[in-house]
Amino acid sequence: MKIIIVGTAFPYRGGLAAYNERLAREYVKQGNDVEIVTFSLQYPGFLFPGRTQFSTESTPTDLKISRRINAVNPLSWIKAGKEIKKKAPDMVIFCYWMAFMAPCFGTIARYARGSKTKMVAMIHNMIPHEPTILDRLFPNYFVKAMDGFVAMAESVVADINYFDKQGKPKAVSPHPIYDHYGDVLTKKEAALRLGLHEQKKYILFFGFIRQYKGLDLLLEAFADKRLREFPVRLIVAGEFYENPQPYLESIIKLKLEGLVELRTGFIPDNEVRNYFSVADIVAQPYRSATQSGVSQIAYHFEKPMLVTNVGGLAEIVPDGKVGYVVEVSPKQIADALVDFFANNRAEMMIENIKIEKQKFAWSRMTDTINGLFN
Repeated sequence: MKIIIVGTAFPYRGGLAAYNERLAREYVKQGNDVEIVTFSLQYPGFLFPGRTQFSTESTPTDLKISRRINAVNPLSWIKAGKEIKKKAPDMVIFCYWMAFMAPCFGTIARYARGSKTKMVAMIHNMIPHEPTILDRLFPNYFVKAMDGFVAMAESVVADINYFDKQGKPKAVSPHPIYDHYGDVLTKKEAALRLGLHEQKKYILFFGFIRQYKGLDLLLEAFADKRLREFPVRLIVAGEFYENPQPYLESIIKLKLEGLVELRTGFIPDNEVRNYFSVADIVAQPYRSATQSGVSQIAYHFEKPMLVTNVGGLAEIVPDGKVGYVVEVSPKQIADALVDFFANNRAEMMIENIKIEKQKFAWSRMTDTINGLFN
């Protein structure tokens, strides 16, 4: 097939760009003609909460990526749509994650539509973790332009149905494993690269930091006196997307100085494996969620996980098998962490992860999209 993926990609950074590029590579591997159409301007600078939107990685040489879309210029949407229509693709996949993009993507789809082209929406979030009034006003315009939808959690399907009154086709396939970060390192080598003690145990909180991610809950749980019986440290690896001061004050208030490793800048792709290789367990104490790319990195590096029972997280982390599913409660988070270290659960969970991770192949995602297309 001729496939065009519309969404963020290099030179932009982050999990969504990584997802789109990895999806494109899977389709190329299967013999398809694939192009990613991405942004010339993704967000105005004042709307972006991090330090920079742009990647420091090398330009991918194995993908066709064209920068055609200015997210705030409707003329560029029309032009991009017409250019896509001229290429007569079989399928256009729109990788949707926020209402801000709904007018842009909806317009591109309307101008890109040809007699044989189908529009498929890959929905990361239909309603985001921190909703605004835009999330009620804009998505309808995008939804109406699509022929079908793929979600990565059942909870997202319910959100799509809120806007889709026509009952368009929908399919669910779990978030595939992020397997492009390289092979796992020995704990000794990873600790050396990060300047950490290899004899310590490490809990990893990974990814950008916002209130819904629940780092404050994890800090409170980590202060549990029972955890002081173990040589355990907490690594916070990721960029603050909000004021860091409350977290820094909490560390002092909870007397966690010296026990928390703050690596609070953006973690480039070539350093991701250092953090996951040194970790004993990956903690995701989220207050809200749909699916999680962090879980899929943990699966790749075969690391046990602790997740909260929100969104689709429990769908991909079988409780007691590959990790823990707990309620949004510092006490329950602490109980699980104590159980993990006190009862040496790592070896058992890692063996189960090796089996469970086979469910999350990229070919399963492309099979789901193709089934919807057909």
